[in-house]
Amino acid sequence: MGKEFKFVIVGSGNIVATYITAIREIPCIAIAGIVSRSKKRPKALVGDKSVEITDSLEKIARDFDAVILTTPNGLHHEGAIQAAKLGKHVLTEKPLDISIKAMDYMINTCRQKNVKLGVSYQRRMSPDNITMKKILDEKKLGKVFASDLSVKFYRGQDYYDSAPYRGTWNIDGGGPFMQQASHNIDIYCWFFGKPVKAVSLLGTFAHNIETEDHGAALLKHSNGMIGTIIASTVAKPGFPARLEIHAEAGTIIMENDIITTWAVKRMENPSTAGEAKIHNGASSASVTDTAGHEAILTDFVKAVKEDRDPAVTGESARIATETILRIYNSQLERATKDV
Repeated sequence: MGKEFKFVIVGSGNIVATYITAIREIPCIAIAGIVSRSKKRPKALVGDKSVEITDSLEKIARDFDAVILTTPNGLHHEGAIQAAKLGKHVLTEKPLDISIKAMDYMINTCRQKNVKLGVSYQRRMSPDNITMKKILDEKKLGKVFASDLSVKFYRGQDYYDSAPYRGTWNIDGGGPFMQQASHNIDIYCWFFGKPVKAVSLLGTFAHNIETEDHGAALLKHSNGMIGTIIASTVAKPGFPARLEIHAEAGTIIMENDIITTWAVKRMENPSTAGEAKIHNGASSASVTDTAGHEAILTDFVKAVKEDRDPAVTGESARIATETILRIYNSQLERATKDV
């Protein structure tokens, strides 16, 4: 890739270790600094004096090209705007943010400052997801009648107790729909577009949190397709995300981004995943496989150098959050009517 491309990571959560590991696997990409309010050096960087640690982006003395935002969901817009005003490119953890106003502010500021805005929805880089996107775009399945997404994960109360913002509306932005299932809802929207209508039921059953820990949504799309999404953190012990697609040509079932059932007439199973190990997330937030992050990082750096859009733009990632907000608003509107 030529000259070394340098990132500053903003935030100090568990996902920072994933980015450090991923960056070390990619030639010509490095970490220039870490921004953390505690100024604590991550374990993976203990003894590495080449990485600067500060409590503010403006205090980073070393030259850098872009930031990686790993702060809580509702703070993404703050870091993005700060970086854009410094002329630095922005790659943020999912979701883009938790409100329409914040997302539009991020997108518009990055556009005005002529910097790239990318989002780490790394499941879009999974081989079978790329294959399915192409098949759907080329309408090889004919009319799609239904798509059912199930994200039945499990998290204990200790997960929510690990940080004060977890399971809150104002910072986390919601429960499993906004947090754990966001990646899968992004794939759903990437495949089928934004629904035009949502009806949902949400509840809090097993955790001491503000938000839902289990819910179901029924969605209608402009082409008539009916979709369903279940998102949960109460489904012990946690199960791989599952997407079922029913169309004129047949049925496809994907588990954890891999085609596991291919019942389509006159078409061979196009899966190229093989023995690919893709992060599951069903029972733990810990990410041990960094291949997806490596792919997102590599693409983002190339996008900057080639002056093109990254694989997941702010505008594209916005659709997942907008869909999740529509699901939440459906529950809120019904609750208001019931009062």
